[in-house]
Amino acid sequence: MYQTLVVGTDGSPTADRAVEAAAELARSWGSELHIVTAFRTPRSGMGSATGVELVDSGAGHALAEEGAAAVGQAAIEKFGDGIAAEAHEAQGNADDVILAAAAEVGADLIVVGSKGMQGARRYLGSVPNSVAHGADCAVLVVKTA
Repeated sequence: MYQTLVVGTDGSPTADRAVEAAAELARSWGSELHIVTAFRTPRSGMGSATGVELVDSGAGHALAEEGAAAVGQAAIEKFGDGIAAEAHEAQGNADDVILAAAAEVGADLIVVGSKGMQGARRYLGSVPNSVAHGADCAVLVVKTA
């Protein structure tokens, strides 16, 4: 059915439900699974607000990227048995990173969890909502609450 699946994760229990569902689909269809984790580089905080000159060594970015890579790798180890799975990490908002990865790998299905689709976030914007509206392929929203 679908040959290339993308799923986003931040390593949380609710995201694990979406990854598990995506892995089960990939396993049953013989599809490849791309597990995507977004990260943000830490900001300089109060130092920049006070006008203090700060030097960016790149260590914050490297640590954030390493952490995101570890989240993706952990998801593969936990759910990737018997499937072709690859982890991706990129800096940015989760919705933008998921959509960019889906375009890059030619995904025909994106799987996201439903977290953020209730309450005020449903109206203010959520990752599942943004992905569903911005995707060029099918999107499956997995009930994770």
